[in-house]
Amino acid sequence: MIFKSKLRKQHLLIASLALALMGCQAAQQESEQKSSSVAVDTGTIETIHGVQVADPYRFLEQDTEQTQAWVKMQQAEGKAYLSGIKNKQAVVDRITELWNYQKVSAPFEHGKNTFFYRNNGLQAQSVLYVKAANGDEKVVLDPNTLSSDGTVALSGVSVSGDGKTLAYGVSKSGSDWQQWQFVDVKTGVKLDDDLKWIKFSEAVWNKDNSGVYYARYDAPAGGNLLADVNFNQKVYFHRIGTEQVSDKLVYERPQNKDWGFGIEVSEAGDYLLLSISQGTDTRNRFFYQSLEKPAEVVELITDLEAEYTFLGNDKSVFYFKTDLDAPNGKVIAIDVNHSDKANWQTLIAESSDPISNIAIINDHLVVSYLHDVLGKLSIFSMNGVKRQDVSLPGKGKVAGPYGKRSKDYFYYVYNSYVQPKTTYRFDFKTGESSIYAEPKVSFQPEDYTSEQVFYTSKDGTRVPMMILYKKGMQKNGENPTLLYAYGGFAISLTPRFSPANIAWMDMGGIYAVPNLRGGAEYGESWHQAGMLDKKQNVFDDYYAAAEYLIEENYTNKTKLGAYGRSNGGLLMGATLTQRPELFAAVLPAVGVLDMLRFHKFTIGWAWTSEYGSADVAEQFPALLAYSPYHNVTKRSYPATMVMTADHDDRVVPLHSFKFGAMMQAKQQGDAPIIMRIESKAGHGAGKPTSMKIDEFADIYSFLFESFGLKIPAKVN
Repeated sequence: MIFKSKLRKQHLLIASLALALMGCQAAQQESEQKSSSVAVDTGTIETIHGVQVADPYRFLEQDTEQTQAWVKMQQAEGKAYLSGIKNKQAVVDRITELWNYQKVSAPFEHGKNTFFYRNNGLQAQSVLYVKAANGDEKVVLDPNTLSSDGTVALSGVSVSGDGKTLAYGVSKSGSDWQQWQFVDVKTGVKLDDDLKWIKFSEAVWNKDNSGVYYARYDAPAGGNLLADVNFNQKVYFHRIGTEQVSDKLVYERPQNKDWGFGIEVSEAGDYLLLSISQGTDTRNRFFYQSLEKPAEVVELITDLEAEYTFLGNDKSVFYFKTDLDAPNGKVIAIDVNHSDKANWQTLIAESSDPISNIAIINDHLVVSYLHDVLGKLSIFSMNGVKRQDVSLPGKGKVAGPYGKRSKDYFYYVYNSYVQPKTTYRFDFKTGESSIYAEPKVSFQPEDYTSEQVFYTSKDGTRVPMMILYKKGMQKNGENPTLLYAYGGFAISLTPRFSPANIAWMDMGGIYAVPNLRGGAEYGESWHQAGMLDKKQNVFDDYYAAAEYLIEENYTNKTKLGAYGRSNGGLLMGATLTQRPELFAAVLPAVGVLDMLRFHKFTIGWAWTSEYGSADVAEQFPALLAYSPYHNVTKRSYPATMVMTADHDDRVVPLHSFKFGAMMQAKQQGDAPIIMRIESKAGHGAGKPTSMKIDEFADIYSFLFESFGLKIPAKVN
């Protein structure tokens, strides 16, 4: 408690010094500023649609010496607090022990070569291998050799159709920016080709394997990779052996700067396919270009009215998964030579279970569904007649299917919250699955329980939740509990195994995951019920989950922790400002926390389809009403650890900086408000194993300390 008190006093001192400095600056500038944005002694105040909005920590948006000093101070204090938690090393040791098992991905085949990833257990990054037709294996690319600390990661790979050349993207320190390079698979020799300024794009090979299509942005004009806005993505073709400057511009839309391009080449190589998005809107347009002869890009689907996911084609007949008039998804066929909607054919109609993934394999449609968040796999003929359901090993998640139209088998990956990923091979000849790769772990999955419950939200909506714990747990209302959630962008939180969760349960913890509105667990209608002006539904679903856990005697308010990342970090910010009394600890990680300015940095503008924009008068009130940064008031808050990373160019760290500073200044209670700011890390992708383990150990240790519990000297 003494440390907490000193920590709070230091934060208040730093905050007052910062505001005093800004006040001096404001005094000098006040007579010069005549616009609606005026710097005063409490920081910047803007008039937005007639409403005055304070932004006292805007100076933390700038990468100045003042900001850098503030960040270093926060890092030092955060590390000091976390390192002072007794027996934290026991948590690190248990997570490390559980993490240390061999992990092998589902294979993918090109030409006569089979490719797969393998991690021996604790390698910073998984290694890409190739297996030849004779069974010989060798390393194709080891990203652990790209940097000494494992912070340079593979961001994507693309193998040529003949299996002879590998294109691979690398990302430094977790950045969304990718640099694509090439290597000869047989010799391992790296080619000279080098593609830069790529974001949110794969490299897609053409039919004769002479080059790749990709989408890129212009180099940031301001040179600030963490601030400059990314617009005007363009599609190029790169021919192997040439310099990027000579790449052919295939398609651009300067009049539509917010269009993004998803690129595919049909399996037969006869069409270039462009899925055109606007931000993170689940709806898209769809254009194509014939590659069999010189041709213009054809605008097949021009209205932004539904999702259209290309599945494959039989010459001019294109197959799509769409949610047009079918929120749970359906499969349709469009003859591009007779493309009027009246001619569209429905092959697989919408069902009560939403479609999560589809692939055309062995001239069949293999469809992955979600049934109350759990995976289901079914096989249909190309005319939509159901052939069979695939028998699954349990109630969990199905990733895949992975396969090709020309093959009579496919792979899929099954896992649950307590069972690690196992790859299965389904054989069309037998109609059965067999294990392809099964991990050997240092715990017994049957010692843990994964149960699904349903609870009622504020407006009466029925919401599912998974609750995980070690067998023998007593519902006595005293169990340390972590409530993790997301709730947005049509992302479904399906069961996913993490060795760190096992460690938490070994500590006596309960891990709970509610499937909030805003995701796609029940199709597009579930997503839309938690976006734009309905975002409060997401928050209310979350609070109802917490109340359920308390009412059903799993835990109580003094032992309940809240955790979410990215859009889930926004959820944590809302939790702190709307229902702080419900939790003992809250952890907003890489969160979107300033809802009035998120669209002004890097790719933030793309989220306006999900959240709305403060620039739009009709959308401004809802955003201001729940924007975490703008709703922090003087009151007692639970223990809070605001988590971010210095290289996060998706949700830029200024969100966490400003919110953390505001929380520290407004805290009226004794609970600590600390920052955990990682160096040489980004939004989360590509993070090396050691950093993941350290992060989980800090989370669990912080929770136990906040709950007033002692970590045992050995966790098992």
